[in-house]
Amino acid sequence: METNCSQVNERMNNRRFTVAGNTQGLSGAGTIFHYSVENDAIWGTYQGGRIRMGNQVGRVTGADTIELLYHCITVEGEILAGWSRGTVGIDRAGRTTLSFVWGWLSGATGGGESSYVELVV
Repeated sequence: METNCSQVNERMNNRRFTVAGNTQGLSGAGTIFHYSVENDAIWGTYQGGRIRMGNQVGRVTGADTIELLYHCITVEGEILAGWSRGTVGIDRAGRTTLSFVWGWLSGATGGGESSYVELVV
C-alpha cells in the first residue's frame, strides 16, 4: 500500500492523547494513549481509568486516515479486543485530534464513536 504518511507521522508519532468524548466506550477521564508511527505502521499503548493496560497496532490508510486493532485488560480483569477507523485532525489551539468509529471484536458487543485530543504537557 502506498500512502502519504507524513501528516499522520508528524501529528501522532511519540504523542500522547486523552479522551475528549467516548460515551459508549471504556476509555474515559484518566485514560492516556501514547502512539508511535513509522512509515505506514502505527503502534501504541493506553492505560488509566478503567483500563489497566492496552495495546494498539494499525496502519495509515490515507493522508489523514488510520485503522487500528486494539486489546486491553480492564481493572475488573476483563479482556477485550476491537477495531477502529479514524481521522487525524487539528483543533483551533493547534493540538492534534483523533476521531474514531469503532467496534468490539471480542469480550463485548456493539461499538460507537469517540474523539481524543493531544495531551500537551
